[in-house]
Amino acid sequence: MNANFLDRHQAIKDAIGIIIFVVCVFIGTLFINAFIFRSFNVEGPSMEPTLFTGDRLIVNRIPVTISQLQNKDYVPERGQVIVFKNPQYIPGMGEEYIVKRVIAFPGERVVLEDGKFTVYNRAHPDGFDPDADFNGEPGSYSSGQVDTVVADNTLFVSGDHRADSYSRDSRNGLGLIPYYDIIGPVTLRIFPFDKIRTF
Repeated sequence: MNANFLDRHQAIKDAIGIIIFVVCVFIGTLFINAFIFRSFNVEGPSMEPTLFTGDRLIVNRIPVTISQLQNKDYVPERGQVIVFKNPQYIPGMGEEYIVKRVIAFPGERVVLEDGKFTVYNRAHPDGFDPDADFNGEPGSYSSGQVDTVVADNTLFVSGDHRADSYSRDSRNGLGLIPYYDIIGPVTLRIFPFDKIRTF
């Protein structure tokens, strides 16, 4: 019985095996990044004291993937820390991906006055503090003046370091964030190792 070409040329067979393995790893990595989770580094002080420069985050893509399969927009929860694509990003200039906290949803009125956010909606016509349940992570004082109604299919977001100009967000130039720019909610900080935590 005659051996086939690959059996007679083991080096070629091994090389093809390695190429197939590398291609599978590459495709698997793309699949994981697109549909399961992604990793991001924090840069800048905008999310202090919750997150700091150099923190490594895992962003859960599964809720976004499920929403897309259902032909729906993914809508995070109020107070969640999310990563999204910068709607004003220009290649080579500024950050492409940004991490902020969700403050308000479409149709809600957001007022920032005397250093404090108040959100008004049908359930709370007298307004409520969107930061009340987050253990003091967002800064206690927010700079600026805002009185706006959130547009359809967008979010109002803010960093947690809200004094002065430490955070560029929906208060001061970043604008509202379209649902389609959301990468997903931050699920885990994996670095530094002594500050690992879930969100």
